[in-house]
Amino acid sequence: MNKTAVVILNYNGRELLRQFLPSVIQFSSSAKIIVADNHSTDGSVDVVRSEFPSIEIIQLPRNLGYCGGYNFALKEVEAEYYVLLNSDVEVTEGWLDPIIGLMRSNRSIAAAQPKIRSYRNQTQFEYAGAAGGFIDTLGYPFCRGRMFNSLETDTGQYNDSIPVFWATGACMVVNATIFHEMGGLDEDFFAHMEEIDLCWKLHRFGYEVYSVGKCHVYHLGGGTLSKSNPNKTYLNFRNGLSLIFRHLGPGELTWKLPLRMVMDWCAALSFLFAGSGKDALAVAKAHVHFLLRLPKEFRKRKALVVPFNDLMAVPIYRHMVVIDYFLKGRKRFTDLPIKNP
Repeated sequence: MNKTAVVILNYNGRELLRQFLPSVIQFSSSAKIIVADNHSTDGSVDVVRSEFPSIEIIQLPRNLGYCGGYNFALKEVEAEYYVLLNSDVEVTEGWLDPIIGLMRSNRSIAAAQPKIRSYRNQTQFEYAGAAGGFIDTLGYPFCRGRMFNSLETDTGQYNDSIPVFWATGACMVVNATIFHEMGGLDEDFFAHMEEIDLCWKLHRFGYEVYSVGKCHVYHLGGGTLSKSNPNKTYLNFRNGLSLIFRHLGPGELTWKLPLRMVMDWCAALSFLFAGSGKDALAVAKAHVHFLLRLPKEFRKRKALVVPFNDLMAVPIYRHMVVIDYFLKGRKRFTDLPIKNP
């Protein structure tokens, strides 16, 4: 059994595979590399077979989305650690060993990520993960190196290895046994925030999540849905509500869920005034669909048997990052009143 398996989920990404697989092959000699093809129709499988014959292929019976695709594929992969790697990521020399070494030295660490830099602007952090993810008291995610759309230049300010709230699904290393114990990725999310849900579960079960600043990769971003895509807006807002509904304690949920929904409507109005009517409509659609599936959300919430009072140990930013960013002008992670993040 290979102790580490790099698994790349692909859907109609033939040219991305041609562009980015060579770096994965060159700099991942200690791992098995697998392409899990999500029922592509662009000849991706033929490209891998002919141009990258050393790569193992898992073919999915249909397009199962990000969550379903990985859940299906990883059931067929035997390894100690899985690396969930986007098809539009260029890895670098030494990108993997520091993470695996840290996780082996501390078995309480169930998931971790390297620093994520932009492929287009390689001195800058990338939106999806940057130098490790956090969430605020209302469940809004942000990162070291990325606050909303403000991206920092990587000058080495986050080269340390620290506990974080969530690791990005663009390049997440996860303990394989624990991944399956958690039930994998929740397929109700389909895509977006599923890694935050997984990491929140890990925290509730007493595990840690880390960002490892000794290594980095470059992420193209927007390979599946561009940042301005209304469908992405819909998924982010719908899944954001699902996230806090499933994980917040009853006392917190009674006031934080309504407040979160009000804040979401403020965001919808902002989209509308900025001329992004489709994004505003996506927020409304997200709320309607969240309310329609409340019975299922209740079942999901009840299935997590870990007591909610264990959440006191979860590293949540207890302020509102929206207020910090838009009203107080705190545009960088280091501007926030966080002690020993």
